[in-house]
Amino acid sequence: MRFVAISLLFTLALAGCQSKAKNVQKLQAQYDAEYPAYSKDCLDEDTSGATRLLTGEKLTNEEIAALEAKKKARDERCKPEADRLAEIQREIFAAQQ
Repeated sequence: MRFVAISLLFTLALAGCQSKAKNVQKLQAQYDAEYPAYSKDCLDEDTSGATRLLTGEKLTNEEIAALEAKKKARDERCKPEADRLAEIQREIFAAQQ
């Protein structure tokens, strides 16, 4: 009788681990599918003028203001997707625990 009970508990634990692993894989696949578009649209843009400053190019106040406005608009546009990806990451970490 003990053997049956222990076997049943082991089987349930194993099934739970497999289910957890599948959930992590599903979430990771979702993140991997969505991140490249976010990265391209929201991270690759040079809105800080860092490239220009590294090359020694001077920016006028108008150019700095334009870059700041462009960065603010990009941040507003990208915030929902950034929040969504952060939530997927939190779900992945929680599922791994």
